[in-house]
Amino acid sequence: MSTPLLTVESVSKSFAGPRGGTIPVIDDISLRLDAGEFVSVIGPSGSGKSTLFTLLAEQTQPTTGTVSFHGERRGKEPFSAYMPQKDLLLPWLTVSDNAAIGLVLQGVQKKAARQRIRELLPTFRLEGRGSAYPFELSGGMRQRVALLRTVVQDRPVLLLDEPFGALDYLTRTELQLWLAELCAQNGLSVVLITHDVPEALFLSDRVYVLSDRPARIRMVLEQHDPRPRGLDYLETAEFTHNERLLIDELTASARRGAE
Repeated sequence: MSTPLLTVESVSKSFAGPRGGTIPVIDDISLRLDAGEFVSVIGPSGSGKSTLFTLLAEQTQPTTGTVSFHGERRGKEPFSAYMPQKDLLLPWLTVSDNAAIGLVLQGVQKKAARQRIRELLPTFRLEGRGSAYPFELSGGMRQRVALLRTVVQDRPVLLLDEPFGALDYLTRTELQLWLAELCAQNGLSVVLITHDVPEALFLSDRVYVLSDRPARIRMVLEQHDPRPRGLDYLETAEFTHNERLLIDELTASARRGAE
C-alpha cells in the first residue's frame, strides 16, 4: 500500500489560556489524503476546523501528534497552498498580477509568472479578464482568481477554507460543478473545510465530521460514487442517505456541546 500524500496522526492542539493553564482546541485527530483525492472536513462552528488548517498549512505546530507529507514530518519546501475564505485580492492589481503574486513571492520573474497565468486563464473561465481589476469582477470570478492564485503554485496539496461560503446559491452551485471538473481533470489533491453538507458530499471522496470543541473525529464517511459528479447525484438514494447521516451526527455533536 502506497504512503498517503498527507497524514495527520493523533494530532492535538492547545493554546495558553488568558488566566493560565491551556485551552484544548483539537484532540487526537487522525486523517489522510491520498494523491488525487478530495477530502472534506465539516463540524460545528468554532469546533477547531480553522486551527486544523493552520497545522496542515504548516503555519503552526501540533502540541502532540504529527503531520507528515509522503511520510516526512517537514520538507524544505512548503507542501500545501492555502486559499482562505475571503479572496483577499489586492484592488490596485489586475487579475493577472493578483493571480501571479504567489509565484512572484516565490522568486519567479514577473514576466514568467504572468505568462503562466495567461496560459491558465481559460481553464479558470477568465478569458479576456487578465487586465481587469477586482472591482470589475463578480463574486464568482473573484473566487476563481483566488483559486487560480492557489493552484498555480503547483503545491502537492490544496487547502480550501470555505471558498464559496459567501456566494449566492446559484453562483455557489456553478462553482462547485466547475471545481469538481477541474479537480478530476487535473488530479488535484484537496482538503476542503465547509459547513455545507451537500457541498461536502458532492465534491468529496471522504468526509470527516468533527465534534464540538475540543474537536475529535466523530465520523468518517467514505463515498464510492466516482468524481466528478453531476447534479443528478443530489437526487440519488446514496446522497439522501449520506446527507442524513452527516446531519444527524452534526446535530448530535451540537447537542453534546451544549450539555
